[in-house]
Order: sequence, then structure tokens, then C-alpha cells
Amino acid sequence: MTLEAIETIKESLALGVVIPYLGPGVLALGGESCPLPRSPVELVDRLTAKASVPHKIRKNLTAAAQFIENFKHRKTVVAAMTEAFAAPMQPTPLHRFLAAQPALPLIVHAWYDDLPQKALAGKGGWGMAQGVSQAQHYGTWVHYFSGETLARAGEAEAADWRTLLYQPMGSVAPAANYLVSDSDFVEVLTEIDIQTPIPEAVIDMRKNRHFLFLGCRFSTQLERIFAHQITKRSSDRHWAILPETPTRNEARFLAQHNIQRIALPLAEFTGLLAGGADEPIQTFAAAV
Repeated sequence: MTLEAIETIKESLALGVVIPYLGPGVLALGGESCPLPRSPVELVDRLTAKASVPHKIRKNLTAAAQFIENFKHRKTVVAAMTEAFAAPMQPTPLHRFLAAQPALPLIVHAWYDDLPQKALAGKGGWGMAQGVSQAQHYGTWVHYFSGETLARAGEAEAADWRTLLYQPMGSVAPAANYLVSDSDFVEVLTEIDIQTPIPEAVIDMRKNRHFLFLGCRFSTQLERIFAHQITKRSSDRHWAILPETPTRNEARFLAQHNIQRIALPLAEFTGLLAGGADEPIQTFAAAV
């Protein structure tokens, strides 16, 4: 079943009917020496190393960011986030493989690094739609940027891009916009059910398309809400590369959204996807 799923995913990517949805776990492909935070826990450790927060929220990213914002100012949060994602790192083989797909209309990147941008650099005809904080850009949900010039663009220009990189939580590049504090997400979640914060281009492109979740977990309500709202009204068949045993909430979410779990390490899946699924079938883990 896993072998068949990988072949289907590869063929569907080539046809442009699969939308990759990247989470923080993709950075694990950089190995133990990866200089960037590879999870919310690693990121909150970076933030709390720069500012004291109460012990009970030291491992809660959004609450810790909110505390710093309340007592140290929003600029302190932005500076700490930018420092956390400032270390130079090259795109992983997965980023490069996805960027090389000739008919890829949309990539969703639900983390703050700029590796997808780097992988897409030089590919012409692409751009970014990034979520922005109401604390910094009140009344605006999304900023658009040209991938070629990194200059601000408009929604009308985005309609002409062959590939859209959608970063719902913002990104370190090109303008250091982040959704990270409790108040950031409260603003978005108030409107997300009616899809207001989601770009029209994303709403249009997801129709009848499948999603491929890479480096994602669905263990928190925030992760599940974003995945649900971004994939809403797409196809009824998706995949998630999830080698870890799902939590009860994750298993329920996968079942509700007809997401087939492929229980392979992301590095192994990437090698098979990019290099060809011609390994003996007994080397594959079972899909659940």
C-alpha cells in the first residue's frame, strides 16, 4: 500500500494536483546540526533564553510569546524570532525536489524559516502570500511578495504567478512578519472559519486537489485548526508522512479528513519520492 501511495503522490505532483503542506519537522532533514528551530518546543526555548517568562508557560510557544510581547514590547518578540531563524541554511533535498516540480501551483509552508524561498529562487513566475500580525498591520491579513524581487506585490499580481508559496504564519523573509503570540492567533481564529485570513488564490487552487503533509503533527488544536481550514473544500483524499505513532487526537483528525498515514521517516520518503520507488517492497513501513 505504501509503494502504491508513493507512486500516486509522485504522479499527482507531476500533474499539479497535490499541494505540499510543510511543517516544522521538515527541518529535521538538516540533521542534528540544523541551526534552525525544528519544532515549537525548540523555538520557545530560543525565545525564553532571551527573556524571562513564568515557569508554567516556558514550554508553550504562543503563551511565552504573548508574555514577552506584553512585558517587553512586540519589537522584542520580532527581534527574537528573527534571530532564531537568521542562521544560514541551505534548502533540503525535499525543498529542492518540490521546487523543481514543473506544474506545482501551491506550496503551504506552516513554519517561519525561508528554505522554500531559497529553493524556489531562480524559478521565475512565483511569489509569496504571508500571514501578518494584526498587532503590526491592523486590518490586513496577508502581504504578498514577488519571489523574484522580494518586493511587496498586490493580490492582482499574485493571480499571474505560476507557483504561490503560502506561509499562513508569516516568515523570517523577506519582511520578518510572524503570527506567534496568543493574540496573533486569536485574531486569525476569530475569522478563519469564514476564511477571511486565507488568500483567495489559495481558496481557488485547493479545489479538487489533494494535500501532502510533510513534517507536520496534528497534536495541538492550533495545528488541527490551521490544517482543517486551509484544506477546506479540497478533495477527499490526502496523505501525511507520519512515522511517529499518532496521538488519539491525531488519529481522529486523520480519519475525519481521510488522510492516509504513511509511516515512513521523512528522509526515507524523500529519497523514494525523488529517487524512484523501485526499492523492494519489504523495505517499506506499513501505512495505516
